[in-house]
Amino acid sequence: VQLQASGGGLVQAGGSLRLSCVDSRRIFSNNDMGWYRQVPGSERDLVARISRSGSTNYADSVKGRFTISRDYAKNTVYLEMNSLKPEDTAVYYCNAYPPYYYRRYWGQGTQVTVSS
Repeated sequence: VQLQASGGGLVQAGGSLRLSCVDSRRIFSNNDMGWYRQVPGSERDLVARISRSGSTNYADSVKGRFTISRDYAKNTVYLEMNSLKPEDTAVYYCNAYPPYYYRRYWGQGTQVTVSS
């Protein structure tokens, strides 16, 4: 069973989106979680991460614009994205942080496209 990210779409620059990632089997309740993004030809980069206790860290490129959160009751991790820029265009994925031992859980991701 893979982690399913959803909520992507096409949005104009300056717009907002909220991504969701459901852990349907509650595999990751004790893990730090992260949102990652990838553009064709590039590595998959960490965008934001959240610990089990709720502390957060962000890539410099999204700091102040993106917010990661998690709802244990719903087994869901969210990524609220505001003030979107064309350079945020990518496929977004969620997984444990770090993801090394959980590589089989990468899902299809969700496409975010920001038009200028």
